[in-house]
Amino acid sequence: MKKTLIASAIAAVSFSGTAVAQTGSETTELTPTASELAAKLDSMPEIYGNIQLAVTHDNYDGGPSETNHFDNGSTIGVLHDHELAPGVEGFFKAEFHFDADDNNGTNDGIYEIDEAYVGVRGDNFGQIWVGKDDDTYERAVTVVSEYYEAAVLSQGVSYTTGEGDLIQYMSPSFGGLSILGAVQYNGDSDTKGKGEKSYPWQLAAVYEMGGLELAAAIDSNDGAGSNENTYGLRATYSLESLDLTAEYHTREDVQDNYAVQGVYTMGANRFAASYERTDLEDGSDLSRDVITLQALHNLSDHMYVWVEGYLGGGDDVWSWDDSNPTAVTDERSVAAVGAVYYF
Repeated sequence: MKKTLIASAIAAVSFSGTAVAQTGSETTELTPTASELAAKLDSMPEIYGNIQLAVTHDNYDGGPSETNHFDNGSTIGVLHDHELAPGVEGFFKAEFHFDADDNNGTNDGIYEIDEAYVGVRGDNFGQIWVGKDDDTYERAVTVVSEYYEAAVLSQGVSYTTGEGDLIQYMSPSFGGLSILGAVQYNGDSDTKGKGEKSYPWQLAAVYEMGGLELAAAIDSNDGAGSNENTYGLRATYSLESLDLTAEYHTREDVQDNYAVQGVYTMGANRFAASYERTDLEDGSDLSRDVITLQALHNLSDHMYVWVEGYLGGGDDVWSWDDSNPTAVTDERSVAAVGAVYYF
């Protein structure tokens, strides 16, 4: 990540010559020391960002196919932290989405807040933060469906607490065990709260031992649709160059999710393969599954390219026209390619 342009300007002015201060009739040269310049730079917020562009070819068996070029989640953000006391830091982050592919679209410029929060962390008590961020359930047990770049057919897990209005906590590691929790505050005027206050919550535990990581999480889903809890389990085993992950998620009367994934890293290259299955428990008894393959190559420390392929199967669950219930098929395939530049 780079420092802000303001910080660069400060450094440029500081190194370009000595500053001059006048007291009465005397002129004194003030030359900042290297440590003063470093402290000045460290006090500035950091700016980071990325541009993500992708092309997909989407084909429905027995139906239409189309090719699209689109922004795949470009963002720009700013973050900062500072010492409040020995061993205690305050921090904030603000990250925004923008469209990088369409200068005449409806989302010109920065159009959406992706993450925005403030918090405090310490060596002894862990971390607490408030605002919009990846939620506790996702962070603990949802890996496979969040992994891929295009994620066109990735199977979403059914939980509703979401990422906004969150108060989250993450404990320090106690012999490899960390406890995470979140509460979402929905006020009287919040749409999700249906005109009433609601406090949906999430709890998770993550245990690490050597190359093995085990996680369990729960989402209460209060205040939106079915209030049945969502439960999730994940196990990840990391070898020298290979990561293996298995997940299970369930929500009564909604759906069950299963996923397995392998990721192999070889130098600047990364290869991933996964199988995801969703069984709907809404009375339809339908199921769908997806096989995903990915190859990614790092061109440098700031740029990579990737290609992904998706093959979706199962029952007649792939729809290309929601207004026509007969426009469904049991097979859908997607090929995707893209590039990311980040700093």
